[in-house]
Order: sequence, then structure tokens, then C-alpha cells
Amino acid sequence: MNWSPASWRNKPVVQVPVYPDAEAQSRVETKLKSFPPLVFAGEARNLKKSLAEVAEGRAFLLQGGDCAESFAEFHPDNIRDTFRVILQMAIILTFAGAMPVVKVGRIAGQFAKPRSSDMEAVDGVELPSYRGDIINASPFDLASRTPEPERMMQAYAQAASTLNLLRAFAQGGYADLHNVHRWNLGFIAGSSSVERYRALADRISETLEFMEACGITPASTPQLRTTDFYTSHEALLLGYEQAMTRIDSTTGDWYDTSAHLLWIGDRTRQPDGAHVEFMRGINNPLAVKCGPSLSNDDLIRLCDVLNPQNEAGRLTLIARFGADKVEEHLPRLIRTIKREGRKVVWSCDPMHGNTVKAGSGYKTRPFDRVLKEVQNFFVVHRAEGSHAGGVHLELTGQNVTECTGGAMAITDADLSSRYHTHCDPRLNANQSLELAFLVAEGIRAERFKTPRPVAAQ
Repeated sequence: MNWSPASWRNKPVVQVPVYPDAEAQSRVETKLKSFPPLVFAGEARNLKKSLAEVAEGRAFLLQGGDCAESFAEFHPDNIRDTFRVILQMAIILTFAGAMPVVKVGRIAGQFAKPRSSDMEAVDGVELPSYRGDIINASPFDLASRTPEPERMMQAYAQAASTLNLLRAFAQGGYADLHNVHRWNLGFIAGSSSVERYRALADRISETLEFMEACGITPASTPQLRTTDFYTSHEALLLGYEQAMTRIDSTTGDWYDTSAHLLWIGDRTRQPDGAHVEFMRGINNPLAVKCGPSLSNDDLIRLCDVLNPQNEAGRLTLIARFGADKVEEHLPRLIRTIKREGRKVVWSCDPMHGNTVKAGSGYKTRPFDRVLKEVQNFFVVHRAEGSHAGGVHLELTGQNVTECTGGAMAITDADLSSRYHTHCDPRLNANQSLELAFLVAEGIRAERFKTPRPVAAQ
């Protein structure tokens, strides 16, 4: 197929930095090639099998985590709290739809971010844009904004530590269903979403007690005390991704061992571009962000290049239109996929198309618009007879005020109090749970043909 991990270098490339010291960049990439893999090919294959179930309408994908991971905020408590929110959301979705939930974090590698402009101007001073901690730093000075290849080494080390902790949480007992009452975050106690979650947790505890009386215990059924949790990030910094790409000794296939799932962003999905060229040769499950500018023809071209065997679970399409554009663009893409008989997972990113600048100057996302895009996503899929297969969210377990609205009624004036993101605004834990209940109702409406609220089950 004339592909190699380096063949992308012969294609047009966008959204990658130019390092002032090319020799230093080469040395770092060469050193990374000798480092152990962060994930294993067998894990990526297991995720692909689970995503195949999503593609066939028998499971649901929950993908969420930081907009961009930070070196400065790297702390085990932050990792735990994000993992905890995802577990809570997964419980809500699983209980609502009686359907397995595939849990994938935007974590342990989500360091690079695309930017709308290569340069940023402040008070007449122009400097390179901040592109994520794996490339440069956010302070607005020349030294910070100059791309530095050694940052790739720090990103690798942080990803390795994060993965180590996530595996311990997922397999070491923290994810035991008997702990559903202990996953609550103290700072959102008393909110309506937490009360709904507690009621759900009570019902789960009652169910577990009944199961134990029947002889079904965590000792006999490992699924009650462990969970599968996978990692993902946007494969933006191609030199780093190439360095982490290895041949699997059991199959002879190439895998990018930096994450289980990699995705291509809306700005880098050119069918003849470098990012698509790199991704077509690796055997990980892949995803593509689909914005309003994606044409029907280019969608099929991307499917042809990235999933030529039409393998279920290989390709996820992440729709990110904006709440007011879903009904205009999503139906034509769904019809194109159905007409061509392509097997894909449909997921909804309600974050990136709903970013606005508040009067205070902060970039934010109105929560009502996030909810509306998710609602419209489910409505369109029901109308088209296809499976609304997942959601893709930027969220955190930290007590932030970055997205306005929600049950806690965050206002424009509140944004400055706990606005911690280095890049885009994230849902906090309370907003994430509120959204999970909405998604759960969408799953029920699709599966059971009724929008009955989760709390009334």
C-alpha cells in the first residue's frame, strides 16, 4: 500500500509546529522510538471489538476528558476525579438503556491542540499561538511560545504515569459497583443531578444485594468489580505519533502505541493530507471529527482511505456542528453512509460547535446549547433510523466555572472565579451528570421507543 510510519512526511501537512532546532527534534523522536509502548496492540483490538458492538447498535460510546492536558495541573487527584465522573456517567447510561457503555478517556496523551491561527497578537505584540504543553507553553512571551522538542519527553512520562494510575483504578477495585455511592464529588453535593444520581445508586445497591443473594458476587463475576477503560487523543503532532508507532509481534501489523484510539480533527481531515496518510496505516480504531464543511463526497473518500475493508469498529464519525446546524448537516451525512453501506460509529461532540466569547472576554460554552445539540443528535438519528452511538465531551472532575448555565446556574460573572482551562472551556462534574441523564433519556427513546425519564424507571 506504499505506507510506512514516515510516509506522511511526503504529504501536505497543517497544524504542526516548526521547531527552531531540527536536529534536537530528530534526537528526541529517535529516543522516543526506543521507549516502551504506552498501550498494547491487544488492548486496541479489544476496543475495536467493543466499538463494533456500538456500530451494530448494541452498545454506547462515552468519550470524555480534558480539552488539553496540562503539565502544571498534573496530579493524581485530578486524574481520579475525571475518572470518577466518567464512571458516574457510564453508570447512568448503562442503567438507563440496559446497554453496555464503552468508556474512553481524552487522557494520557491529549496534549496537542489545533489552532485557528499560527500567530496570536496581544497589545500589538505577535507571538506563536499556544498549541498545547507537548509543543510550547501558554504564558505570552517568546521563550514560552517557542516550540521545544524536549516537551515530547515530558508528555510521554506524564502519559505513562497517568495510564499506570488509570489501570489501577479500573482493575484494582475502585471501579467496583459496590462503590457507586462513594464516587460523588463533595463540591457538588446537594445539586439536583447528584440527588438523581444517589437515587440511581440506591437502586443499583438493591440490585447488587439481590444478585449476591442469588450467588452472583464480585468474586464470581469480575465485571462487578473491574471495568475496561481506554485512552484516546487527537493524533496531531505527527512526529510524536510516528515515534510511538510499532509493529505488533503477534500480528505483524502497525499500531500507534500512544493511545488505544486516535482521532483526526476537523482542521486536519484533508483526504490527501499528512494526518489522513499517517492514520490509514495504523490498525488502532480511528475517529474523524465531522464539521459543517465536510462534503458528502469527502466523507466517503475518508471512509475509503481509513476503512477500506468496511470493518465495524474501525471508524467513528464524531459530529460537531453547533446546536443550530445539526438538523441541516447531520441527515445528509447519515444518508450518505447508509446509501454506501458503510459501518461506522456515530458520536456527538456538542462542545466545539457551541463555543462563544462571553461579555467578560472569557471563551465559554452555554450549557443549554450543549444540551440542545445532543437532543438534536438523537432526534435526527431516530428520524433516519440509525444508531446514535456515542458522545464526545470535554469535561473535568475539578470544580470549575467554564461553561455557563446548568443546574448550578453559572453566569458570565462567575466565569472568572474558577476558570482554569489552558485552552477550551470544559463541563464540570455537575454539568456532566446533568448531561448524562439527558443522554440516558435519548438512549431509552431509541431503544425502548419511549422518552420516559430515567428517574421514573
